Order: sequence, then structure tokens, then C-alpha cells
Amino acid sequence: MADPSSERAQRLRRGVLLEAATIGWNILEGLVAVAAGVLASSVALIGFGIDSFVETASGSVVGWRLRAELTGKADEERAELLEHLAARAAGGLLLALALYIVVDAGRRLLGYGGEARQSIVGIALTAVSLVVMPVLGLVKLRTAGALQSGALRADAYETIACSWLSLATLIGLVLNATLGWWWADPLAALTIVPLVVREGLEGWRGEDHDHGHSTLVEDN
Repeated sequence: MADPSSERAQRLRRGVLLEAATIGWNILEGLVAVAAGVLASSVALIGFGIDSFVETASGSVVGWRLRAELTGKADEERAELLEHLAARAAGGLLLALALYIVVDAGRRLLGYGGEARQSIVGIALTAVSLVVMPVLGLVKLRTAGALQSGALRADAYETIACSWLSLATLIGLVLNATLGWWWADPLAALTIVPLVVREGLEGWRGEDHDHGHSTLVEDN
């Protein structure tokens, strides 16, 4: 169990609180986005909502890992194992999201899906997310660096990826609503795929975890 008064314990508590905030926001965001996306037949908005649920699952795993170390429910070896599993889980969820976007957006661009309709609710939601997600992601990144946590870093990049997805989705929704460009919706969804795949692969391979562990060994 981490010393409650130690600097690392304070950082662990901050990480747990950040993940709790991530989970709460993304459950609400995901429910609204998916419902609005289904009503508007918007692949970008549905993908945005699914990303929110991916973040909820990822945040739950990472928060569990941080809390396990904070409360002493995991020794050093077990904490390291949880770190590795959490990073892989976050990476795997990102790759699953990228696959969904490619398949659904590609299908719609080829004319096998319905054309997206305007969604005022979606525009408002993604605009708010565009403010919330970057701030939350950057704070999580700083905390991950202080803790040398690859799992929290992967999850932070997932949050930042959500902010880019917010921007891409917002642009697609606005173009569709103002100019009637239905194809802007699936195209907007596809623009986020390279970033999602890159961060997903890093988390899955445990690159950040390994780097953080080697740095910790060197410092000691």
C-alpha cells in the first residue's frame, strides 16, 4: 500500500479521480451521441458515441489498476502485471473502434447505408466535448508522466483522440447541416482512424509500459 502522505499516493489519487471523471462524462456522452447518431443515421456521431463507451471501459480498467496500488491490494509484481494488462486493454479497444469506423464509414461512402441527416443535438454535444476532452486528456498525460504509467498514458491519448474525433465529427455534422454534404459525415469519421490506430498499437504492444519501466529502473 502506498504511503497516504507520499507524493506518489497523491498522484495515484489524482489519477483515480481523473478516471472517475472520465467514466462519468463518457457514459453520458456515449448515450446521447449514440441515440442522436441513430436518429440522424450519422456514422461519425455513432462512432463518436462508441468511442465514449470505449473510454468508459478503458477508464474503468486503468482506474482499477491505480486504485489497486493505492490501497495495497496489489504488490509490486501484481501492479506491474495490471499495468501491462490495462495498457493492452486500452490499445485493443482503440483498434476495435478504428475497425468499426472503417467498415461502417466505408460502407456508407459506397452507398450501402443511409445518408446522414442533420443533428443539432450532435453539434452541441461535440462542441462541448471539444472543450472538455483536451483539458482532461492533458491533465491525465501529466499525471501519467509523473507516475510513469503506460496504461494511464495510453488512456490519456485515447481521451485526446476523442477530442480530435469531436472536431472531425463536429465539422462533418456542420457541413451536412449547412450544405447538405451527407458524405462529409462518414469522411469525417475516417479522418481520426490513423491516430486511433497508432495509439492503439502502442498500447497493445506495451511500448509505453516498457519505456516507463526501464526509466524507473534507471532512475533507481
